[in-house]
Amino acid sequence: MTSSSNRTALDNVRVFDGRTLSDPTTVVIDGAVIGTDDGGAQRLDAGGTILLPGFIDSHVHVNDAETPAKLAAFGVTTALDMACPPDTVAPLRNTVGTCDIRSAGLAIVGPEGMHSRFLGEEAIIHSPDQAEPMVAQRHSTGSDYIKLVLEAPGDGGPDPASAKAVVAEAHARNLRVIAHAATVGAYTLAVDAGVDFITHIPVGNLLPSTDIARIAAESRVVIPTLTMMEAMTAFRGVPESFPAALDNVRALHTAGVPLLAGTDANASTGVPINPTFGESLHHELELLVRSGLSPAEALNAATSLPAHHFALTDRGSITPGLRADLVLIEGDPLSNITATRSIRQVWSAGIPVGR
Repeated sequence: MTSSSNRTALDNVRVFDGRTLSDPTTVVIDGAVIGTDDGGAQRLDAGGTILLPGFIDSHVHVNDAETPAKLAAFGVTTALDMACPPDTVAPLRNTVGTCDIRSAGLAIVGPEGMHSRFLGEEAIIHSPDQAEPMVAQRHSTGSDYIKLVLEAPGDGGPDPASAKAVVAEAHARNLRVIAHAATVGAYTLAVDAGVDFITHIPVGNLLPSTDIARIAAESRVVIPTLTMMEAMTAFRGVPESFPAALDNVRALHTAGVPLLAGTDANASTGVPINPTFGESLHHELELLVRSGLSPAEALNAATSLPAHHFALTDRGSITPGLRADLVLIEGDPLSNITATRSIRQVWSAGIPVGR
């Protein structure tokens, strides 16, 4: 049992339970976890404000050791990195008092796609027989899952046989596979390859209903990164192509496909779009609501759903025994999702985060 000196009772707080908001109640922060015993606790009157689980951004690119603090300041207490040097991310895993990081490590890309110019030969797969050593290398350096960058046929990504081989090797090691797929053709390839997650969403063109049906039937999960896609269409001077992205997300949601909030936040040089760490997650929630998700569903896309699908079993909801990753906000996000921006306090594993 934690000493009462490490116990805080948040009184008069309304709790988001994944569906609705509770009546004013008390939530106990007992060391690093959510507790039940408020005996001897320091008491804080929350004044009827609202308590959310700490946010999970399901697509970022860690820049350096300062990245977690930038994320945590906006209530993002867990972030899933989608390509980062292993040495950079290693000390950032399983941290408290800031944003906890998981990572794909080095991505796997095709020989002629755009990403091959950034990542170099170590990332490039030329044939299926390279899948086993490439996946093994990433596993040995701590990758929590595998990132596979797919392109439409003819656009320089891995060929279909190589993509399937990567998925097979990853699954043999109990590693999930996240496929970058930003076009309709890449989505088809991702589904054919058997990946677990698809990240990004096509703009300008609608996903075929047959692919949407397969994604739903085969229990795929999609991380649309609408924030990035919106910014990219503006950068390219074709903002009129962005509504198709919203329509694609709406169609996936209607079909019952799980959707996770991810932003592609990064500070990479040579990349034209750099969504801001932390702040962009709130914009992503707003775009998900524009795509037809209810505010509660959007909140789940940034809390309980990524915790479930990435097997982060110690977080994602305000439940006794789970990590005390918490965000206290002013205003009702179920009435107006922009209320998530009005942050009063953040806790990471029970430790107050400086803002």
